[in-house]
Amino acid sequence: MTVVATNDDTPRASLAGPADYIALLKPRVMSLVVFTALATIIVAPGSMNPVFAFTALLCIAIGAGAAGALNQWYDADIDAIMTRTRTRPVPSGRVTRQEALEFGGVLAFGSVLCMGVLVGYLAAALLALTIGFYLFVYTMWLKRLTVQNIVIGGAAGALPPVIAWAAATGSVAAPLPWLLFLIIFLWTPPHFWALALAGSEDYARANVPMLPVVKGARATRNHILVYSLIVAPVALAPYALGLTGPIYGAVAALGAAAFVVLAAMLWRASAQAERGAALRLFAYSIFYLFAIFTALAVERLLGFAPGA
Repeated sequence: MTVVATNDDTPRASLAGPADYIALLKPRVMSLVVFTALATIIVAPGSMNPVFAFTALLCIAIGAGAAGALNQWYDADIDAIMTRTRTRPVPSGRVTRQEALEFGGVLAFGSVLCMGVLVGYLAAALLALTIGFYLFVYTMWLKRLTVQNIVIGGAAGALPPVIAWAAATGSVAAPLPWLLFLIIFLWTPPHFWALALAGSEDYARANVPMLPVVKGARATRNHILVYSLIVAPVALAPYALGLTGPIYGAVAALGAAAFVVLAAMLWRASAQAERGAALRLFAYSIFYLFAIFTALAVERLLGFAPGA
């Protein structure tokens, strides 16, 4: 059992268990990151060796987990204020900030090193860029500074398909991985704003300038609706350009239509129904992203994708 020091420098036994270190990795976020990367590897041209594919996915997963741990190290002060995050390992006291920093730092370095040595240096450089962008640009700078935090910061979460493409092909000189990046980049603001709208009091207490706190609920609803209308044609772009097949096209079209409908329902919702409508849109947005990347992979495996 590890012995750590309390705030008064009195040594105590660490309260952290394996589940706490798993929680530091933000496994739900990690699962979405890994899935988008897996689908991209499947659809990338050629056939990647399964061992190298697994190694690349493992490095991406560990890198995403490292970013989550480093985020919780830096944000421990505001996490302790917010109801949604105060039970996380660091603000609850089960893991110290130093432990979270060391854990995240070791994982970040190890994931990038392994990606470079075992898979490819381009993929490793992109993985390092993603971790660094999430920590230094989003977490340390934008999150507490500007209402555009999640708009710009969303680039970090959108890069895994590009990393996966680089791992599979050794290049990123193709339109499809960047279109997938753009889809996730534009999907992130309405996805996160829906959650922020439902928990705006939390962000206000923590003094985090999320859109509902700075601009209010009505402006947030307007932004969500506009972004949903932008995401729809962008999600269809891979099909329109002949880069994907009919399965992806159908799922992207129907899913985007449902996304717009739920965003419109939130836009029209009464103040009393706002939170429920926001949480429904948030939950659906996760399903939608999983759905279009599932369609992307399935049609490639079934031979319906161009070049399959």
